Amino acid sequence: METKVFEECESQVRTYFRQFPMEFNKAEGSYIFGADGRCYIDFLSGAGSLNYGHNNPAIRKALIAYLNEGGIVHSLDLHTTAKKTFMRTFVDKILAPRGMEDYKLQFVGPTGTNAVEAALKLARKVTGAHDIFAFTHGFHGVTLGALATCGEQSKRAVGGVPLSNVTRVPFDGFHSNLDTIALIEQMLADPNSGWVAPAAFIVEVVQGEGGLNVASPSWLKALEQLCRKLGSLLIVDEVQTGCGRTGDFFAFEASGICPDIVCVSKSIGGYGLPMALVLLRRELDCWRPGEHNGTFRGSCLSFIAATSAIETYWSDTTFIEDVRK
Repeated sequence: METKVFEECESQVRTYFRQFPMEFNKAEGSYIFGADGRCYIDFLSGAGSLNYGHNNPAIRKALIAYLNEGGIVHSLDLHTTAKKTFMRTFVDKILAPRGMEDYKLQFVGPTGTNAVEAALKLARKVTGAHDIFAFTHGFHGVTLGALATCGEQSKRAVGGVPLSNVTRVPFDGFHSNLDTIALIEQMLADPNSGWVAPAAFIVEVVQGEGGLNVASPSWLKALEQLCRKLGSLLIVDEVQTGCGRTGDFFAFEASGICPDIVCVSKSIGGYGLPMALVLLRRELDCWRPGEHNGTFRGSCLSFIAATSAIETYWSDTTFIEDVRK
């Protein structure tokens, strides 16, 4: 394999090629093909952005038809038919069946870390508090605000500046004999602990990069109740767990909790196309125009792909029943 151009032109920051030192040129479904013609099962799957497989035929057909019709591709936050159709589809087939019609959709820059940044900013704006409580082993992105909520020391160190206004608290199961929610509540109730109620708690229901740690429904319910007691917001980061990966569209569904803010990305783009969403309870939408924006928050190809994915796989229970199996 000829690698000279990669070695000479691309930054050393790249990661995955170090485990898979080969060149790929085609993909279909669960398979990815090397330039040498060999076929591999792609367990990487775009780090969770390809839930529906490479070059999914139904989504590909919708994208090609849209392009052939001259559909608008980039629109900032202008009203477009593609966005309108996506929002109606998402509300009707995802939010409404889950009793979540009250959530508004905020389109942000096309990465999960941007959704987290927006969620943290909004929580601080709504509550007037500065601190965020994040959990041990959590991962929420690599831009500075999101990075501050991450636990991994090697990633934090690269930030190059102090990562402040975040308090680390123990995740469910951090110690076998420790009720972590009770500990947090006790620390916050003690005026000499040095802790104050945060703007928000940010949590992954299933921690991915932190080692596949799963929060129990009872622990999540206790966390939700603590948030309500403190007046802190509950942010659930569904970037790596959403869109059906845990047996429901959202990983938090099984617990019965109602987060204040939900961050969604990865496979919401349907086809590996970049897209990120912040779902926020209607009464929290206190943004002024332009307070959080991004050039690529109006990717109409992502809207088309996402709409097709939802219509194809979430109009009935066939897909999710297969996932659960």
